[in-house]
Amino acid sequence: MERTNGRGLVVKLWAPQVEVLRHKATGAFVTHCGWNSVLDGVTAGVPMLCWPLYSEQKMNKLHMVGDMGIAKEMVGWQQGLVKAGEVEAKVRLVMESEEGSELRSRAAACKDAAAVACNDGGSSRLAFARFLADVASRKDRACSEEVGCMRK
Repeated sequence: MERTNGRGLVVKLWAPQVEVLRHKATGAFVTHCGWNSVLDGVTAGVPMLCWPLYSEQKMNKLHMVGDMGIAKEMVGWQQGLVKAGEVEAKVRLVMESEEGSELRSRAAACKDAAAVACNDGGSSRLAFARFLADVASRKDRACSEEVGCMRK
């Protein structure tokens, strides 16, 4: 911890993730790539360093690294161990290199696109409204104790 004093912060326990990610001093996000963390990172506009563990995290990593270009994969995660030198190298890449500058630019663009999608009239808001309307219109569903019923 002394090595990062005045230059960074290492959090070993729980932290208010959204607040930390949206802080202007946050330059990168080491993440397991869970869906909520991906959304938090994208909406904060922060490049991500991917260390997936299981489940959807591996697919999320593929999308962020390959399709979106807002993240870098941590070498070693496949074997279950990412070494400190790898973390340092990737943080330096994001913070000090031209490639890192491009990651930050793409992350900022994704943040802006996510904000537009979540605003009134945005694609995310419209899709959610259509989903709710579809659920509400399904009056022909059989009601049961296991499934329950939606009533107006």
